[in-house]
Amino acid sequence: MSSINIEVKKEAAGPTNQQKEDVLKAISGLGVDQKEIMAKVIPVMIPTWGTWNDEMKKYFMKQLNCEYLRFSLIWVTVNQRAVELWTKLRWERDRDVKDAHLIKDALSPKLDESYKKVIEIACTRSWEEFSRVQTTYQSLFHHSIAEDIYPEATLQQIEKDPDYKARIFDRKLVFALVSNCRYGGPEVNEDTAKSEAETLRNCFRMSNPMEEEVVVRILSTRSKRHLELLFKHYKDNYLSGKSRKAIDEDFDGPASLKQAVQCLSAPYTYFVKVLDAAMKPNATEDAKDGLIWVIATRADDIGKIADEYQAEYLRSLEKDIDRIAKGNFKDFLLTLLREKK
Repeated sequence: MSSINIEVKKEAAGPTNQQKEDVLKAISGLGVDQKEIMAKVIPVMIPTWGTWNDEMKKYFMKQLNCEYLRFSLIWVTVNQRAVELWTKLRWERDRDVKDAHLIKDALSPKLDESYKKVIEIACTRSWEEFSRVQTTYQSLFHHSIAEDIYPEATLQQIEKDPDYKARIFDRKLVFALVSNCRYGGPEVNEDTAKSEAETLRNCFRMSNPMEEEVVVRILSTRSKRHLELLFKHYKDNYLSGKSRKAIDEDFDGPASLKQAVQCLSAPYTYFVKVLDAAMKPNATEDAKDGLIWVIATRADDIGKIADEYQAEYLRSLEKDIDRIAKGNFKDFLLTLLREKK
């Protein structure tokens, strides 16, 4: 009787530590090193997929606290977000229309996240500019920005949130910033500005500044020129001797309040901090989005932002992007940056 030889294949080996590090290096950070993926990842991943995937899931859960399959697609979504945002803004020459669309896109069901972008636009544009954005928003979408801040369904969701008070403060602040009319002229009462600098300082010293209505009133109604003088008095009287300390670093409070103070007191410094946070090695995905957002949305003043970045960190923004970003994503950002400068 003839014998039958049955070949038992050994289970494919899992990834080595070096291969794990190669994958992590190639698909983490800003963008993806496509050449590294093709040279080191794909050739070993495909034939050992089952064992590889199990091992890599464990590794990425430990290293990055996220699922491997989700993380492996980040490079696709990052590039997609960049291209979509740039394409949307590229063909829209009117900045007021651009800002109106950006606010509309931000005011989605995830309103807690959207506040950051609405606060940024409302506080970094001049009041004349933002007034035009409000008018444009109403023309395009047939209702006001303020109406979209307070949809009934979302209020019901917020009331169930354990951090209810902070959420309501965020709403009040953003609603006031997009609703109130600021004086746009050059006249300022210096005594009032100095007095209100002291008022803000006293409120910021309290354990819960978000409960002080006067903080929202000052930040949302005073003219930009008045606020410039107010913040100057604040720095001169309360931050002198505190090397390079910003006003938003002088108090504990909700992120929305800190962001509003940042954007109103030093808008270019605010954008510089967003860019720096996006390029840190341990940046979250939300933080990394800031790099795309600033370069794609601030076409009119990216040159001033780059100059502020150079002054703050003694490094070139362009060189930092070239050093940190990867692959096609890096090429895309550098092209966009050079075009706008």
